[in-house]
Formats: sequence, C-alpha cells, structure tokens
Amino acid sequence: MSDANAPAISNPVEYIQHHLTNWSLGGKPESIADFGVFHLDVFLVSALLAGLFAYVAYRVGKNIDPDNPGPVQNAIEMVVEFVNQQVRDIFPGADKMVGPIAITIFVWVILMNAMDLLPVDLIPSLVGGIVGMFGGDPHHTYFKVVPTTNLDTTFGLAFSVFLLIIYYNIKSKGVSGYLMSFFLHPFEAKGTVGKVILAPFNLFMTVIEEIAKPVSLGLRLFGNMFAGELLFLLIALLAFSVWAMPVQVVLGSAWAIFHILVITLQAFVFMLLTIVYLSLASQSHGHDEHH
Repeated sequence: MSDANAPAISNPVEYIQHHLTNWSLGGKPESIADFGVFHLDVFLVSALLAGLFAYVAYRVGKNIDPDNPGPVQNAIEMVVEFVNQQVRDIFPGADKMVGPIAITIFVWVILMNAMDLLPVDLIPSLVGGIVGMFGGDPHHTYFKVVPTTNLDTTFGLAFSVFLLIIYYNIKSKGVSGYLMSFFLHPFEAKGTVGKVILAPFNLFMTVIEEIAKPVSLGLRLFGNMFAGELLFLLIALLAFSVWAMPVQVVLGSAWAIFHILVITLQAFVFMLLTIVYLSLASQSHGHDEHH
C-alpha cells in the first residue's frame, strides 16, 4: 500500500473532500459562493491552458504551410473548419468576431475538461511535494486540476457569453429597441392598450428567459464535469488492496474512454448554444426569432 493511497483507505470521505477543495486565497477554502475567495488553482490551470492554446495557435499560424501541412496544422485546420461550419449553418450573417469566439470557447473548454483525464492524485501529489520542499504541510495542500468542476469557471464563461448576447442585441436593435423588446416579447398585442396590459407579463417572462441562458450554460457544464470527477474519485477508492487494483484499472480506463465523449460533447454544446444565442440576439423581433 502506497502512502498516496493511505488517506483514501483510512478515511474515504476526507479523501474525496480533500480532492474537491480548492487552493484558495481569502475566505474559507470549501466555500463556493463567497466572492471574497480567489481560487488560485482554477486561475493557474485556466491561464496555463489558455496560454498553451494561444502559443500553439501562434506558432502554427506563423509557420503555416499550405502545400505541406504538418499534423498539428491539419488538426487545427479541422477544428477551425468544423467550428466555422457550425457558425455558417446557425448564424449565416455572423460578423468576423463570432468564429474566433466560438473556436476559443470550444478549444479552451475541451482543454479544461480534459484535465479530468489525468490521474486524480498526480497533480495534487506533485503540488504537495513542492510545498513540502519549502517547509509546508503537503497533507493540507489543496489543488483542483479541473477548472470546469468549479462554478466560478462555468459561470464566468456563461456570464461572458451573456455580455456578448447583450452586445449583439444592442448592435442589432439599438439601446432603445433592446429595452423595448423586454416589454413587447413574447406576448404580442396589436393595440396600444393591449401592449400596456401585457407589458408587465412580457417583462417578467423576458427577464426569466434572459437569465436562464447563462444559468443553464454554467450549470450544465459544471454538473456534468463535477459528476465525472466525482466518479473518478470513487474509482480511486478501490485501491484498498492488490487484488482490487485490476478492477480499479479496468473501471478507470472504461470511464476515461467514455469521459472523452463527455468532455468533447460538453464543449460542443457550450459552443453551439453560444452561437445560437448570439444569432438570436442579432435578429430583429419577428417571426424568425420565435422559432
């Protein structure tokens, strides 16, 4: 039995709680709704993956070879063409910002989700070892490696999309037109009296509709990724003896293979809904918007 498995064997609940706790500055580490808490691990992993994505894209773009593309260039071109096709199909009149936004969301979310495929004890053990080298307590070092298992990350992404929705609404309808849409949609009336009567109901329904967009985006991604991480932790608890380790390897491998589909699908859904919402925001209120 290794020392890394000892906490899981002696106290499974403590093991899971330890892996679900962030390396945080300020507030309580276990809090998920305290705006005074800064999750340092979420920021570091997200920034590192964003930097890696930007660096690879920069290097490939700088050394692009249309006649003899390498495997990395081919992979990036496939992703770009795939995402651009989704934009053309869903948002035919999209401006030049929508494609890069969709590609950034798709690739960045995939990269953050893919951190869930790393062994659950690998990065926390490495971080704990580094902390121990500098005189810290490695057993009380917290580090979550999957940013999208945090509401901070998923709601941050969703809120960014929400700001884009507002931007495209104002760009399409103007400030006054966007504000008036809250009172004229979804229930329509022909006369002035009817519009006045339905205005409070339209305001209520439209506010709920607008708030539901970022909330559903954030919760969907968080829920699926958090459940996947939790299942990996439960599989890790099977390492209580040499005889159980083959079962752990089989279950862990099977779930990892299936989880690749979940990782990709969740990134695709987030990107697709972003394009849909921006497309709807760019439409004038008419019959097309109600479909």
